[in-house]
Amino acid sequence: MAPKVLIVDYSWSQTTAQLATVIQQVTGGERLKLTVAPDTFPTDMYATSDVAKQQLATGHLPALTATLPSLANVDLILVGGPVWSGQVATPVRSFLQQLVDFKGTVAPFYTDAGTPGGYEADFASLVPQATVKPGLGLTASEVAHAKSAVTTWWQGLVAAK
Repeated sequence: MAPKVLIVDYSWSQTTAQLATVIQQVTGGERLKLTVAPDTFPTDMYATSDVAKQQLATGHLPALTATLPSLANVDLILVGGPVWSGQVATPVRSFLQQLVDFKGTVAPFYTDAGTPGGYEADFASLVPQATVKPGLGLTASEVAHAKSAVTTWWQGLVAAK
């Protein structure tokens, strides 16, 4: 029996959203797109980075405008977002804070400019109560041809269950 999968993603530039679409096609999972208020982040990447760093420094993470569905029957949550300064993007951090009672399995997927830094370790530290599986990280140029990488990653996740 295939696991019940929830795909949750935040995408500032739509690159992670493109990867999430491929993941949904391969896994058949339900998808939740994380959103924040329209004026939360600037349109400039460097200015957005400054805002995110300030959010991290103050602990004031952005409020999500998407509603989390029931996780009662979810076997696996695939959580995607961009890498910001080698860390989990602040909207994704906001989501992960909502998983405090989720003791199931999660796996990150992420997009980066070629330097993921300590993304997966940062991700795992944010959900210590869950079982964290290896993630999938791709650059923007790799996302256009992601199906093979996603399929291999997914097969590894399913085989590990």
